[in-house]
Amino acid sequence: MTDSTSQAWAALKALDKPTLAQLFAAGDRLAAYSARLDLPGGTIRFDWSKTHLDAAHVAAFQKLAEVTGFSAKRAAMFDGEHINVTEDRAVEHTAQRGVGNEASVEEAQALHLRMKALVEAIHQGVLGEVKHLIHIGIGGSALGPALAIDALTRDGAIVDVHVVSNIDGLALEAAFRSCDPATTMIAVASKTFTTTETMTNALSALDWLKTNGVADPYGRVVALTAYPDKAVEWGVDETRVLPFSESVGGRYSLWSSIGFPIALAVGWDEFAEFLGGAAAMDRHFRDTDGMANVPLRAAFADLYYTHLRSCQTRAVFAYDERLRLLPSYLQQLEMESNGKSVKADGKPVDGPTAPITWGGVGTDAQHAVFQLLHQGTNLVPVDFIAAIQPGDDLSPDHHRNLLANCFAQGAALMAGKESKDMARAYPGNRPSATMLCDEINPATLGALIAFHEHRTFANGVMLEINSFDQFGVELGKEIAKSIVAGTASFDPSTEALLAEAGIK
Repeated sequence: MTDSTSQAWAALKALDKPTLAQLFAAGDRLAAYSARLDLPGGTIRFDWSKTHLDAAHVAAFQKLAEVTGFSAKRAAMFDGEHINVTEDRAVEHTAQRGVGNEASVEEAQALHLRMKALVEAIHQGVLGEVKHLIHIGIGGSALGPALAIDALTRDGAIVDVHVVSNIDGLALEAAFRSCDPATTMIAVASKTFTTTETMTNALSALDWLKTNGVADPYGRVVALTAYPDKAVEWGVDETRVLPFSESVGGRYSLWSSIGFPIALAVGWDEFAEFLGGAAAMDRHFRDTDGMANVPLRAAFADLYYTHLRSCQTRAVFAYDERLRLLPSYLQQLEMESNGKSVKADGKPVDGPTAPITWGGVGTDAQHAVFQLLHQGTNLVPVDFIAAIQPGDDLSPDHHRNLLANCFAQGAALMAGKESKDMARAYPGNRPSATMLCDEINPATLGALIAFHEHRTFANGVMLEINSFDQFGVELGKEIAKSIVAGTASFDPSTEALLAEAGIK
């Protein structure tokens, strides 16, 4: 940590910490700590007024952003410089949306045209009747497509898509039961085309097709990879290999050919709207400075709670069934990106990095975990995400009650309630932020996801870590391979478990 960075953190830690009640009594917080972004699919309202940010903290965080080089590093990312220093790579998921280095944007657009041609050929029946797709991937190759497909196909899909990530055979068998092998295609999504779980599931899917009378199982496979030669070597015809750039990280890859199942399910026009919503957020993040930059402002709040209030977790609750998979998606995005203990220069970090991201869907979560949020001993900042327009055609009472519960929870966390019976007392002064969309559609979903990507990047810059490597996921995978190969010995506990399970 440089002297200027140390001084910026010291200044932050020295500031007073008023309660939320005091902050609201001091002035018009809603005007100062909320924002509206008008996007292609509608407006998203961001409200941080129920957080403990105040003018003094915002000014100090802006100083922290300045001394950690936020503006220069943001520009470097969009320019295609190799900001992933540990892997010597550019970070170019925004180029997939049309915002970034010109050459990279052109390459992404060419690859999208290739994907569009295949999607439309399938929809037009050029490859025979296709009713189902089993999309096989893991991590970013599965979480993003699963979220988008679940959110955008509630009124039906052009092609029925089943996303399978778990190597547990039960997951794949469930997809088999829902699909007719005669009208099913397989998408194999792996950046390296070597991921053990993905390739194991892919081979089982080919066996299923063959066993059920498909004469050319490999003819049903589409490969989504940054290493097309490996896919061809594995047996996929080159015309059904959809490449993407190695500079696109796995958890940022749903905008690339990894988004093939999304486009197949919803159609190319809606997939293009999805990209367009994300691109609008990209331009806002790239072109807006200071407090007006909503991902940066969100990062200020994140760092406030992890560093100044010692919060170890952050909760996300989607008050919309279509966003039920968003907390799981954000877990990987935030914890894999910023769950680090060394800085980008290889030196140990000086404090906490990413909090544990968790959450659920409202109103279910109110009857499960909100007891801890309201009366527990842990201070947990909460994000609420909702939409003004309902996604259903039932009585308006459903959506009215849904939103009433969402807004009531934020108000109750802040205000609390006094009682002589301490078991019925609520301490209040508990923070939350709200993101309210006009509606959930491809563009607003794209913008929401891109918002969280940029929020994660902004956190990483101010923490001085590299948000774009993920070496922490490798050790367990390496040990698992050695177990399967029978080439390693372990501690007595692990050896006993292996013997009990009949693995060794």
